Amino acid sequence: DVIAGFLYAILILIVFHPVVDLIDNFNLTYKLLITSRTAFEMSAVEKIEEQLAALRIAKRSTPSKEPAYLLDIDVSRSAQSQSNRFVAVSCSNKSLRVYNRETLSFLREYSGRPGTLNGVRFAHSHDSLVFSACSDGTVKCWDIRVAAQQAVQVFSGYPSNVFISFDINCNDLVICAGTEKVEKDTFLVFWDARGSTGSASTTKEPLGVYSESHNDDVTTICFHPTKPSLVVSGSTDGLVNVFDINKDNEDDALISTCNSDSSVSFIGWAGKGYEQIYCMTHDEGFCWWDLAQLDTEEPIMLLRVLDARDAVCIENSALNYLVGGVYHEKADKLFLIGGTSAGNIHLISCGVDGLGLVGTLSGGHSATVRSFYWNVAEESLLTGGEDAQLLLWRPGAVERSLTKKTSMKIASSVQKRVRVHNSSLKSRKK
Repeated sequence: DVIAGFLYAILILIVFHPVVDLIDNFNLTYKLLITSRTAFEMSAVEKIEEQLAALRIAKRSTPSKEPAYLLDIDVSRSAQSQSNRFVAVSCSNKSLRVYNRETLSFLREYSGRPGTLNGVRFAHSHDSLVFSACSDGTVKCWDIRVAAQQAVQVFSGYPSNVFISFDINCNDLVICAGTEKVEKDTFLVFWDARGSTGSASTTKEPLGVYSESHNDDVTTICFHPTKPSLVVSGSTDGLVNVFDINKDNEDDALISTCNSDSSVSFIGWAGKGYEQIYCMTHDEGFCWWDLAQLDTEEPIMLLRVLDARDAVCIENSALNYLVGGVYHEKADKLFLIGGTSAGNIHLISCGVDGLGLVGTLSGGHSATVRSFYWNVAEESLLTGGEDAQLLLWRPGAVERSLTKKTSMKIASSVQKRVRVHNSSLKSRKK
């Protein structure tokens, strides 16, 4: 029996040895595929970083008769007008300026006086319609095809509203604007955005408000890039709130509340499927959360940086401030933009292990950069600053004129709402 068992074991080994080899070969091949894929993904990120580091000035806007800080930038992106897109810029002199995107030649200017215009957004499906929130308690819509200075549509708030932030959702159906705190009241106000294409100026009343989720100025609002019912808001109360506006009431609509522990200056969406949110604060902090972990036991926080100025090492220079961020879909990478008071622009990569410098753009601005628009598809960057310059950057570009404006010595019309809060990090779902 012992001999028979031994012979049987040898037979099994002989018969199945090729199968064992096949399994080993399969495992080896799988490991090689995984390694190759990782190497490919790394090279894709490195390629993006090389392109960003190679950005050079392609165009400058013509100096304006009335210099002003350039506070926010947006670009029309309708597929119907690929060859003649526009750039809109909100300025510290209470105006909104429109430029040709390719040449940066000035086209039109709209005034918010006596109110101050805050933020600028083009409609997603109409490249001629541009919106801005106004401190007079309205959101105004202009049609740049019309020569008149009058807004073609006015979205009115309530009597005490002073709007300092806003956004329009990805299907152009809903506008949301955030208010300054008046007495004890802070609002997110919503309107039906449809019907903004008429030539005659009309006024629309709000659909409704959220009034319980923030207790201080709502400084920034950002709708989800592809899901029209999702919107995130940030405030000087330190809270970053995510809402699903399809819900019947504010309490049900509030999906998550994250605390940055400081006054929020910028918010955005990131990650595959845009299931992550991030924010920057007025004291240069950075927070990054993963909403996909809300219903799990995993931590929602991906990265927290108390002061980005201390976290990013830059040889022979420094990081003085953060401007904003953008998620690069192809590279699956979040990038931040910061700079120096002398006008240098720092491009910063963001990972769960921290922040790292990609490259520095110099020789363009001569003062603090306040605004940008990063065109991922075309690998170009638009920047605006306190030197009143609007610059277009492209990889390997060569600028014909290298004259650089000096810093403007004017007082900013934008209040720096810096209030640091020490309350603990929390999430509504955690």
